[in-house]
Amino acid sequence: MKMLGIGLVLLVALEHFYFLYLEMFLWTKPKGLKTFGNTPEKAEASRVLAANQGLYNGFLAAGLLWGLIYPNAAAGIHIQMFFLACVIVAGIYGGLTVSKRIMVLQGGPALLGVLALLAA
Repeated sequence: MKMLGIGLVLLVALEHFYFLYLEMFLWTKPKGLKTFGNTPEKAEASRVLAANQGLYNGFLAAGLLWGLIYPNAAAGIHIQMFFLACVIVAGIYGGLTVSKRIMVLQGGPALLGVLALLAA
């Protein structure tokens, strides 16, 4: 179960680094426009907000990685749990306000990660 937990934490971290990349660097590009269903005009108008959002996603990913490499394993689990909980809350909020898909893609792996860490 421990390896599953580590794998899920890594998956969530990689997801959030990818969100950072999409929101900070591809927001106004064809891939970003398609992913978020934006028009070029809407994307340009919201570019700075998206970059800020991407930066926060990067902080979530960094926190998860920090928890994985923290020298004290027990404290590292607590750090991972905190950041996974943040991701779950963000996923629920995104699911309620933007798209149910966010709840599944963002919150789902984080919830599974919490459950795996608790089981380990």
